[in-house]
Amino acid sequence: MSLVNFRDPAVLADPTGGSIRPGVLLRSAQPFPAADEAVVAQLREHGVTTIVDLRGEAECRAEDWAAAEAAGIEVLACRIEPSSDELAAAMRTMTTAEDLGAFYLLMAQSAPEGLAAAVEAVVRPGGVLVHCAAGKDRTGLLVALLLELVGVSAEEIVADYARTNEAIREIWAGLADRNRAALNEVEAGRLVVPAPLLEAPAGAMSAFLELVRAEHGGAAGFLAACGVPGATLDAFRAKALMDTTAGVTA
Repeated sequence: MSLVNFRDPAVLADPTGGSIRPGVLLRSAQPFPAADEAVVAQLREHGVTTIVDLRGEAECRAEDWAAAEAAGIEVLACRIEPSSDELAAAMRTMTTAEDLGAFYLLMAQSAPEGLAAAVEAVVRPGGVLVHCAAGKDRTGLLVALLLELVGVSAEEIVADYARTNEAIREIWAGLADRNRAALNEVEAGRLVVPAPLLEAPAGAMSAFLELVRAEHGGAAGFLAACGVPGATLDAFRAKALMDTTAGVTA
């Protein structure tokens, strides 16, 4: 089974391919139920040589990427785990898309090491696939930061994020099947997921980007605050951006 919610954000942000290189940064949900030959073929077709797994340790299974690793694709764990008291409180009071955007900022701020490791991984040679569980929240905030870093407009970043809605039923079906045993242990009426988390509302990503700009001046400032060296930010720009000066003479 191919990866769900799989796409190249550059295709939407720069459809002509004039400024952003396609195949540099790809995104998806986790494999359902585990990577197989079809997934490996999909990754090879898109030139993926590295997978960045943003999930927490408890979310992972040894078999998830075994087939990809056997095919020579490296899998790196860059944990972004929403487990702090502050995040739990934000979950309990979440009712709007803007609340979800604020939650994204808290989640990113709570895992600077994981976020920094993910950015370091993305500058490796070859295509890099970034994923979490749904490929929506943790993946969404990381991809948004990287796209802003190379000058993609807020409107295009929000549009890419919202495309997850096209796969949302398939995502939740896969997650429900994978976690059926755990869900069966929850008493009726006790499992409550905030409504904004069940979708990819455009307002959530808009709010996240606005907060990042207000508090850090943009993606570069935020990632620097997470410990990402300036040289790494420059390396990603060099990898992702086309050399528009090629062939230009004085």
